[in-house]
Amino acid sequence: MKSLALTPEEVAFVRALVIHQDAEVLALNKPPGLSSQGGRIAVHTLDELLAAFAKSSGVRPRLVHRLDRDTSGVILTARSQPAAAFLGKAMMSRRVRKTYLAIVAPGAPEPREGGVEAPLRKESQGREAYMRVCEADHPDAQAASTRYRTLAANDVAALVELAPRTGRMHQLRVHMASIGRPIAGDPRYGGALVLMGSPVPRLMLHAAALVFPHPAGGERRIEAPIPADMAAVLAAVGLEPPTRWAPAARAVA
Repeated sequence: MKSLALTPEEVAFVRALVIHQDAEVLALNKPPGLSSQGGRIAVHTLDELLAAFAKSSGVRPRLVHRLDRDTSGVILTARSQPAAAFLGKAMMSRRVRKTYLAIVAPGAPEPREGGVEAPLRKESQGREAYMRVCEADHPDAQAASTRYRTLAANDVAALVELAPRTGRMHQLRVHMASIGRPIAGDPRYGGALVLMGSPVPRLMLHAAALVFPHPAGGERRIEAPIPADMAAVLAAVGLEPPTRWAPAARAVA
């Protein structure tokens, strides 16, 4: 892949996102508003910004998975082709465990902890693609499974921990909407755009932790604390995250 010419500001920006690196993998804390790859906006995507870590041969880290443009949090890259193949197989075999945090409204889901087992299908409307809950026998049905747990809640909103067992497009967004608790800041699937009189700046979904088998052996866990914009929304609705997920928490590897 040809290396891109990045400005010094872009190099500094992407290097500041690094939360773990070793010989095989590089993990970053992706900010909201940055496309993983293939963005329509005329700015560099995260995939392109990885040129900042290119070797002298021009080879740069490869994305192992993607996050939606407005989703923040841990994203993993491989620093070599063998590492990319190893991690790709781990993803396919569901040996990579992902934990997300989301602010949903109104209030906590019922029950406060449980699972959503609802097949999804893709539906196109013009240039936009949506996912819809469907019957299991629908010809386009894709099995989808999500576990959720309420961490903090009041009558206005709730902070929930989400653990997808499958990786369908928009899965968490559609599953939470299907149980009457859409993710705040998600107009596509009915999420609240204002909470307690305060605008919700973006999709309130954060990839908080990733556990994966490491190409060199063993298992690694990478965490990213709640970002400032989510912390501000939580404060506006009178909620505090558990200490483990507090904004001051440090990422671990």
